[in-house]
Amino acid sequence: MEFTIKKITSPEKLQTGILVLGVFADGKLPPSSRAVDEASQGRLARLIAHGELDAKPGAALLLHGLAGVAAERVLLVSLGQSDSGAPGDKAWRDAFAAAGKALAATPAKDGAIALDGETLPPGRGLDWALRQASRIVADSAYRFDAPRTEKKEKGAMKERGARKIAFALSAATVADKALEDAVRQGQAIAEGMALAKDLGNLGANICTPAHLAGAANALGKQFKFKVDILEREDMEKLDMGAFLAVARGARQSPKFIVMQYHGSRGGGDDHGHGGKAHKGKNADKNGKPRPVVLVGKGITFDSGGISLKPGAEMDEMKYDMCGAASVIGAFKAIARMELPIDVVGIVPATENMPGGDATRPGDVVRSMSGQTIEILNTDAEGRLILCDALTYAERFKPGCVIDIATLTGACIVALGKIPSGLLANDDGLAEELAQCGTAAGDPVWRLPLWEEYQDLLKSNFADMANIGGRFGGAITAAAFLSRFAKAYKWAHLDIAGTAWVSGEAKGSTARPLPLLAEFLLARATGGEQPH
Repeated sequence: MEFTIKKITSPEKLQTGILVLGVFADGKLPPSSRAVDEASQGRLARLIAHGELDAKPGAALLLHGLAGVAAERVLLVSLGQSDSGAPGDKAWRDAFAAAGKALAATPAKDGAIALDGETLPPGRGLDWALRQASRIVADSAYRFDAPRTEKKEKGAMKERGARKIAFALSAATVADKALEDAVRQGQAIAEGMALAKDLGNLGANICTPAHLAGAANALGKQFKFKVDILEREDMEKLDMGAFLAVARGARQSPKFIVMQYHGSRGGGDDHGHGGKAHKGKNADKNGKPRPVVLVGKGITFDSGGISLKPGAEMDEMKYDMCGAASVIGAFKAIARMELPIDVVGIVPATENMPGGDATRPGDVVRSMSGQTIEILNTDAEGRLILCDALTYAERFKPGCVIDIATLTGACIVALGKIPSGLLANDDGLAEELAQCGTAAGDPVWRLPLWEEYQDLLKSNFADMANIGGRFGGAITAAAFLSRFAKAYKWAHLDIAGTAWVSGEAKGSTARPLPLLAEFLLARATGGEQPH
């Protein structure tokens, strides 16, 4: 999909396969829609007045051959009611999601989206709007290439979807480099999301730890950043006893993937990208850049191990590596954007399987940090692979560490499937992530991480147990991880409820990649959240 910015004075004269116009369901027409309405002798206003367009934001009405308008088709998309003057973030995104869905299904080969300043949510700038719009529209065109036996569709059922999309701005708007960069950024984020979705949607027989390692290596070669793959023998030398305890029951060999993107170096060496780096939160007291470290849980299939899961919906446990997928996808996005920032990605990858040599409930293992762990439930395995990865992260002297994991069903019980859970040992980092999540439409909700929760992890036989009982499971899981993240600012994102959807639309969402991209963009531009 190719995006461009086009200045227009007369949207009704724009020759395109499909023209997308935002309108308010109570009849208020933004400038572009008003111009098209006047050219069509008031047709838009009459249709809205007669109730042809639902008031719900994102409702759409497709018109063919509209008199007085050059576009072959006109798509009206509801922005909701105009009582508040402008749509909120959600209504605006819902409208663009509907536009993206229509553009992905149209037989037209090109399209244009009229973007009027007065339809932007309060406090949001045009660069924010273009980044979000290009990401949402590009993501709407995502299709998983499932292996099927049927032949390719022919004739009228051949591949549909507009391939060239223009954002039509009024002539008074200056389409400067910042706006062009915003469009490019949105498209890059959508590319990263597509990779993350592909990895998540693959069957666990295909997306093995070795497959994740191969995907990381391929990205490293494409964008010229460093990738190291640690094998079982390397992990044994590093005393990663917690990670290896999870891998014991699996026939697939575990992989410990480390990606290093050095954007702060500009074009100065083989791994340099982007332009001048902003220091701010990314530098130590001497001004030396410190990396952001992303740690993604990579359980490519989670049977629960000896503590076997129920059979219902166990197929969805192929998504237990979505934290890893979001980290790998984020690296594609930041490399494509050429962000001037240093980022390290760490992905501990293994299956969690029952077997003759599998770890048992009651076993005690020693982590890379030296702390011992009594394993009371082998289905609480994500924290075991993450704790060694968090210890490994110390060697990079990070500015901050963010781990992303489909960690606990308790988080879904607590928060549902709308926000991801957020826990952190630093208030500033937590607030930064929350603001970026709001900006990206990828929300998080912070849960407490009080010292009292640590008491629930007591063990008679080790430094700690790997579970904390029935209550507060999402919190005690993070409390466990916090014991391995004391050397730096750290945040934990529990994406168990948000990484995929079930039912008829079953598939990966690539969350929280939009949040991570917004966060890294903000860090790369001096710590200020882009608007």
